[in-house]
Amino acid sequence: MKKMKMYIDGQWVESGNHEYLSSVNPFNREVWATVPQASQQDANDAIEAARRSFHTNWKHSSGLKRATLLFKLADLLDENAEHLAQIESKDNGKIIRETTKQMHFAARMYRFYAGYADKLYGESIPLDNTNLLDYTMREPIGVAVLITAWNSPIQLLANKLAPALAAGNCVVIKPSEQASVSTLEFTKLIEAAGFPQGVVNIVTGDGRVGDYLTRSDKVNKISFTGGVHTARLIGNNASKNFVPLTLELGGKSPNIIYSDADLERAVPGAMAGIFASSGQTCIAGSRLLVQRSIYDEVATKIAKRVQTIKLGDPLDPLTEMGPVANEGQYHRILKTIEKVESEGAKVLVGGEIHDPELSTGYYISPTVLINVSNAMEVAREEVFGPVLCMIPFEDEEESIQIANDSGYGLASGIWTNNLSRAHRIAKELEAGTVWVNTYRTSAAQAPFGGVKQSGYGRERGFHALQEYTRTKNVMVDLSNEIQDPFSIRT
Repeated sequence: MKKMKMYIDGQWVESGNHEYLSSVNPFNREVWATVPQASQQDANDAIEAARRSFHTNWKHSSGLKRATLLFKLADLLDENAEHLAQIESKDNGKIIRETTKQMHFAARMYRFYAGYADKLYGESIPLDNTNLLDYTMREPIGVAVLITAWNSPIQLLANKLAPALAAGNCVVIKPSEQASVSTLEFTKLIEAAGFPQGVVNIVTGDGRVGDYLTRSDKVNKISFTGGVHTARLIGNNASKNFVPLTLELGGKSPNIIYSDADLERAVPGAMAGIFASSGQTCIAGSRLLVQRSIYDEVATKIAKRVQTIKLGDPLDPLTEMGPVANEGQYHRILKTIEKVESEGAKVLVGGEIHDPELSTGYYISPTVLINVSNAMEVAREEVFGPVLCMIPFEDEEESIQIANDSGYGLASGIWTNNLSRAHRIAKELEAGTVWVNTYRTSAAQAPFGGVKQSGYGRERGFHALQEYTRTKNVMVDLSNEIQDPFSIRT
């Protein structure tokens, strides 16, 4: 049993109110760790530590110093990737092959932004009056609150923490109460890398802690990854103090297969889009739009392949899909599957698992639904599980109409061998990301974020640095003229 502590102002501390939450391993439903339930005073202490460090130290640090520490952190993360991956797999049930890969991807993120830390250039702006020198500076915002979700804690944190630190901000991190252990363990690497006291602080607990942090008038930036309902609460809190937000929320992403697509690539791409991570990813291609002329063929191919996916212990390298992350999620997904046929859809394959070897975990078989209409609840609401909705369409026009007929707009996919079609459709899709002949592919350099109820702002790429900096304009009069608007000239 691990008993974790929080990290505030360079010190490992217990919960101020001596409350703790249990971390349950979704593979066997056993409690394997406890994390502190922060008090309001704990949250305030973390914010104050970040403010103090920002004003006395970090905002005055050179880009070279910040880069050096970020590079060191990346090295430590690579060295400890296997250890952290095992912890994260215990925390949320994601298979070890993916959590290990995500640790190395997170390290790449810290290196990417380390390279930018000393390159946050301003501009020299030519004005109409040639006696005026005008230039801009990029400045850190101040104290950033970073709130992450339970499905990929370390990778999601890297999307926020790396640009925030590179730009010169101090932070308070609040991971999901469903999966906090890997983030707390990762904080030991931040300490080992040598970041100054108070630059990085972490408090844990349920939604009350997020409420404490986002209501504070001493916070300058909030970045949140999670659900729409929580985002509305955070937005309401932030609006009272005019705190800028980055929101990376859910999705009901369309993955579109046209009749000219290479099905040898498109079928595995469709499966990876929804069944990787047990469907617990905001970019999941949960709506598979298939041109009617190949709809039955694609359904048959997917159903056949789905039944070969190996479910098992997330820590076993041979396991291809693990359990869903927690009990609440498990029951919500099963309830969704149970009622789809009453809406007119059909379960082609999948659903609840009756394998006695998996009975102790929160396992749900990869599920394929056919005869789905885009008007059905299962096609409109985010399931966040291994449930694929197959929706037929006739032509390009209908595919675009169905794809965009959603309250979400995070990601999308196009499978076609027609180059012109790929560009035409990409231009029309209402989504922050469009993949062509691939899906669920990430890069540190590529900006990521959504539109509509999938949120706003961008993570990754140079664009994320803009979220954690502000522009200051400086204007200097180079002339020797006296400009007195109150003098009377004759």
